Amino acid sequence: MVTPSAPSSRDWPCLHVTRSGTVLDLHVAPNAKRTQCMGLHGAALRIRLAAPPVDGAANEALQRWLADQLGVARQAVGLVRGDSSRLKQVSLALPAEQVAQWLARVVPD
Repeated sequence: MVTPSAPSSRDWPCLHVTRSGTVLDLHVAPNAKRTQCMGLHGAALRIRLAAPPVDGAANEALQRWLADQLGVARQAVGLVRGDSSRLKQVSLALPAEQVAQWLARVVPD
């Protein structure tokens, strides 16, 4: 009998381990009807975002959504790069295994 293993950071090309937690590579599409994870887009996690890309509103909405999804404070999610780009990197003050488990739940097959 084979026991399924817990998801790990090796299973997700969008997830990188750092000294202070993890970094997620994202491909963000603003102005969607609702915010949701759409799966992988190359080596990035594709997120549809229900916020306009105006005056940092989309970045703030993305960080709040990720914090809510992961059950952490908003301050635990930081924008590393991609302030005005669809391709972004966010830092998460969480262990990679915890983020990998979240990815396994939200990424469609």
